[in-house]
Amino acid sequence: MQRDLFEEEHLLFRETVREFMAREVLPHHAQWEKDGIVPREVWKKAGEVGMFGFSVPEEYGGAGITDFRYNAVIVEEITRSGASGLGFSLHNDVMAPYLVDLTDDEQKQRWLPGFVTGELITAIAMTEPGAGSDLQGIRTTAVREGDHYVVNGQKTFITNGINADLVVVVAKTDPAAGARGTTLLVVERGKEGFARGRNLEKIGMKAQDTAELFFENVRVPVANRLGAEDGQGFFQLMNNLPQERMSIAVAAVAAAEAVLEETIEYCKTRQAFGRNLGSFQNTRFVLAELATETEIARHYVDKCVVALNAKQLSVVDAAKAKWWTTELQNKVIDRCLQLHGGYGYMMEYPVAKAWVDSRVQTIYGGTTEIMKEIIGRSFGF
Repeated sequence: MQRDLFEEEHLLFRETVREFMAREVLPHHAQWEKDGIVPREVWKKAGEVGMFGFSVPEEYGGAGITDFRYNAVIVEEITRSGASGLGFSLHNDVMAPYLVDLTDDEQKQRWLPGFVTGELITAIAMTEPGAGSDLQGIRTTAVREGDHYVVNGQKTFITNGINADLVVVVAKTDPAAGARGTTLLVVERGKEGFARGRNLEKIGMKAQDTAELFFENVRVPVANRLGAEDGQGFFQLMNNLPQERMSIAVAAVAAAEAVLEETIEYCKTRQAFGRNLGSFQNTRFVLAELATETEIARHYVDKCVVALNAKQLSVVDAAKAKWWTTELQNKVIDRCLQLHGGYGYMMEYPVAKAWVDSRVQTIYGGTTEIMKEIIGRSFGF
């Protein structure tokens, strides 16, 4: 079925992103995988071509456009190219709503221009070693002392953790209040007591810096708090999670499509028992199943993007998209790897890298099990 999500301006923007990827990313990504990090200069170059901060108001350097389709274009092009080291989706899709919607005028002036240019790289610190997906169980505290908060705690698995200049930290300002005692604070690079641990070694996404963060008596100005001190931090997180999950779902379908397309071409030329792989009924049946499920997922996700733009995407619908597409992504890539035989296990083939990169998709942004729990609770049990 023909895809009708994008308009002419999105297609033109896609060409800009593709040119940027071909020029500034793809020739270097293999080295970044070895280095375990993407150079900061790449962020600035992406900012120069307008890849950040679409929803940022024009007076702060952004486009002033609330249209997630631009975000989706970037996610799709990065995913299809296999450039899993770029933490741009975290910056654009996860962080932008916090820094645009929850900041006052002074904070916008301080942070948004650099956000748009790529000079200020962002991260969000939710996950803790003992809490995982349980955001209500976080132990990082922020104690008010005059015009500062004193932050103590530890975070882990933080995307952009090494490069980040601004980290939105989820902390308990009232530990006795449960979810209602949570506040979001922006911790800036260089604060005394703020330390980064090791750049975590992962099985995939090797070029993406993922770090542990430590906070020991870090004094954060009250002026760096997002929103009022009314314990709404947890609910602010819940409000923004559907967009984060849509970003993950968009990437999941794009990855499945890319690997499936590559595998179909492989099966046209790869010989087994004197015949092309594609001439075997089993091969055709496997590819037919994967193509059908991927296309169905594509249309559901596109429908969700439309709902997100209209501010009508529910938490439940986003959870459905997130768990289904990421599980499908792993299924598609695993079966495509199988069709490659031994070559699929070789990192020189795109399917091998896609296989290890995809495994985290069912984990971050809320595990599959958490997504099913969200959906299940909606039944009123």
